[in-house]
Amino acid sequence: MSDESGTQDIPAGSPEGGGSPAGGPRPEPIRFFGTTWANHDNGYALRRVGVAVGSLAAAVASCLVLRFAYEGLRIADTGSFVTVLVIAMFAICSALAFRNTWDGFGKHPDPDRQASLRGLLAIGFVGSLLAYFLRSLTEAPGEKLHREEYEAALKLHEKRNSRRTGNPSKKKRRG
Repeated sequence: MSDESGTQDIPAGSPEGGGSPAGGPRPEPIRFFGTTWANHDNGYALRRVGVAVGSLAAAVASCLVLRFAYEGLRIADTGSFVTVLVIAMFAICSALAFRNTWDGFGKHPDPDRQASLRGLLAIGFVGSLLAYFLRSLTEAPGEKLHREEYEAALKLHEKRNSRRTGNPSKKKRRG
């Protein structure tokens, strides 16, 4: 199991981990969806609804917590500069986290860049939750990327396992 993503370390297209009945590649699991995204079965629609509702509820709850933090700044009478600075920080970090999360659904992120952005993404967690919510309205977050990899692995597997019929040395020559 990968520490970063919570998914298994078996890459898409790998026959390891049980394999498919034909011994071909298996779809890579997605968090909260497992491999139900491949055929949209086993409660896929309910999982998408659950993820959408859960991420939106978490975003709303997070905004309420941020509102309490804002009220704490007001009560502490820190001044308008600090208040504007904190609001701008959360707004900018949320926008960056949204964009980074949204882009991560279409391509694998660079691990070094992700590590350097970890603090910024933690501050902008509301943006990440909103990106997750919006993507789950149309598909499982990351489904398009996983589907492309899985279909490429299936094509490669099919190409490798296609057999020629007959003995090529006995083939009749045209002439």
